[in-house]
Amino acid sequence: MSSAFLTDRAFIHVSGSGATDFLQNLITPDLESLPEGEARAGALLTPQGKIMFDFLIWRDGDSFVAETSADQRDALLRRLTLYKLRAPVELKADDTMGVSVIWNETAPAGAIRDSRFAKAGIELYRLMGSSASGDPAAYDALRVSNGIAVSGADYALNDAFPHDVLMDVNDGVSFHKGCFVGQEVVSRMKHRGTARRRVVIVKAETELPPSGTDITAGGKSIGTLGTVHGSQGLAIIRTDRAADAMALGTDMTVSGVPVTVALPTWSGLSFPAVDPTNAAED
Repeated sequence: MSSAFLTDRAFIHVSGSGATDFLQNLITPDLESLPEGEARAGALLTPQGKIMFDFLIWRDGDSFVAETSADQRDALLRRLTLYKLRAPVELKADDTMGVSVIWNETAPAGAIRDSRFAKAGIELYRLMGSSASGDPAAYDALRVSNGIAVSGADYALNDAFPHDVLMDVNDGVSFHKGCFVGQEVVSRMKHRGTARRRVVIVKAETELPPSGTDITAGGKSIGTLGTVHGSQGLAIIRTDRAADAMALGTDMTVSGVPVTVALPTWSGLSFPAVDPTNAAED
């Protein structure tokens, strides 16, 4: 079985008659269109539009479950409580620690389909608790090969916009549901096309250097390695600078190791068009 148990995951339950309205007006994804049995990426943003907390969220009857990293859970719960005021909502941390992930297998009873992987054509399911075993490195390799970034490993909280981590193309942000915290900034980025940082899949002919190493082109940093698995890794880079390098035939390297970068196919994104003359003058 292709599976792994991720020990560093934790859960928050959001219930009550006002749960949907409370979350819908606060976090990035559209919960009205969220089907049963599906987990959707989401975030609670700062007023400046950066990701303060990230998570997966799914329905649990009339309630919701948010899965986040264990080190975020308590702070996220406190932040949600600050917004609660008199809303008819109950917020509760779950005692369960860790999540089982199973892919390319029949879904076990009660498992939730991860829509981020579904975008890439992979059926991956999540189940609270330790019902599955397996090396988490295999899950990381799957994330890397499909361009699915997570906070901590691939980007720092309070330092990335949803566009940077592809939430604008994996249903992690709704641009139609109305207001939520930080909505004005991310909507402006969407409509003006000003997102310049994106997750890319980095490949080399040899093993990549460790996470945190700069990717450079022409002696200038264009991004930093995140999760690394052998000769492949993830990075959030300046796509305009990468496009310039490709237009000019400038090598991209990581600690002297030549690399190529590619946007995940499922994202439908492409590198910006470049005039090589202007790129040379940049």
